[in-house]
Amino acid sequence: MLRDIWLIFRRDLALSLRNPAWILIGVMQPVLYLVLFGPLMDKIVTSTPGFPPGSSWTILTPALVIQLALFSASFAGFALLADFRSGVVERLRVTPASRTALLLGKVLNNALQTIVQTVVLTVLALLFFDLAAPLGGVLLTLLIVALLSVTLSSASYALALTVKSEESFPALLNAVLMPVLLLSGILVPITTGLAPEWLYTISRINPFTHIVDAGRAGFRGDITMDAMFTGSVVLVVLMALAVFWGTHTFRKENA
Repeated sequence: MLRDIWLIFRRDLALSLRNPAWILIGVMQPVLYLVLFGPLMDKIVTSTPGFPPGSSWTILTPALVIQLALFSASFAGFALLADFRSGVVERLRVTPASRTALLLGKVLNNALQTIVQTVVLTVLALLFFDLAAPLGGVLLTLLIVALLSVTLSSASYALALTVKSEESFPALLNAVLMPVLLLSGILVPITTGLAPEWLYTISRINPFTHIVDAGRAGFRGDITMDAMFTGSVVLVVLMALAVFWGTHTFRKENA
């Protein structure tokens, strides 16, 4: 299966390298938030109580890399829909390759792209803004981003093979991603000191809130059980469920 994963990964990576502009396009929105929203965030954090510990850049930058993974990996299913329409998925299904390998080869390529984009965004924040983050915490957040990319791209491929429609797929994604984005506190943290109680309670139900909190903890160097445990457990559980769903969908298509 490892050989099958490598073959699928290499194929998808070669396709991505033929059009590297998409990697730059994917990182442009977080960079704009960093440049245009970051200075405003700096003023807000220093004058408003209720924000998490750390500077404005250790609050905003890890949230933006989570946002990058959230959107870039969630729309990975579009490429699979194109392969489905052109018959590539059908040809892959008749090969002896493992159905799990068909999924993992693709999601590992998505994770690699997300890591590259995350490194670019983090380096820009370190070079041109006042971001000061420990290397260990940044690397731990990179691991969180990679696992999140695997999770969301697996779910995206499963959803794409389920709906099989270029019209329905983006509509479903937007219906899910918008409340997830707003309730995860990516741009402005949702804390008891800033948000009304009902909004704070709903945000705690959103699993991505805990993942964002773990990413922020990594960037400020708070690598403790209290800071990282909930987000890490939530992420691992979501990844297991998403990979199972994606693998099951590929197997069902094979049947």
